[in-house]
Amino acid sequence: MSFFEQYLRQEIATGLVILVVVILRLIVTKAVKSYAKSHTVMEKRTNLVIKYIHLLISILAIISLIVIWGVQKDDILITLSSIATVVGVAMFAQWSILSNITSGIILFFSFPFKIGDIIKVHDKDFNIEAEIIDITAFHTDLMTQDGEHIVYPNSLLLQKGISIVKPKFEDKEFMD
Repeated sequence: MSFFEQYLRQEIATGLVILVVVILRLIVTKAVKSYAKSHTVMEKRTNLVIKYIHLLISILAIISLIVIWGVQKDDILITLSSIATVVGVAMFAQWSILSNITSGIILFFSFPFKIGDIIKVHDKDFNIEAEIIDITAFHTDLMTQDGEHIVYPNSLLLQKGISIVKPKFEDKEFMD
């Protein structure tokens, strides 16, 4: 009996997993891009969310392939719990990175403000009024009227009160 005959079930299941991954990636990409288009979300933010979801799909596919090829479920659970413990300890040490990434995703989907908006951050120690220049996974770039460039963590934008300020009208003379 050859290798291909001996593991025919696993080979077919592997092919199906790969097919499902490709189809899921295409569906997710189209869904996120259509959502972003309908809500006028920046392309950088859209691509970032797509990358996060693709990573999750890939991790689930790898776990599925491990199960298909006969790794014992108890061994998988022990390995995953060990990895989760190590990642949990590392993330506890770097909780701000995780909170900023999570905040970036929340800002993407809730979309309370957009690039070009002038916002006022209500902080009792350091009030900021500035224009949003860019929103990334970790932080938001702001530019004050004085030309000061401020990099503000996304997690703080969700924690602080934010007002969207309407642009001030310039004094212009009307001519007939």
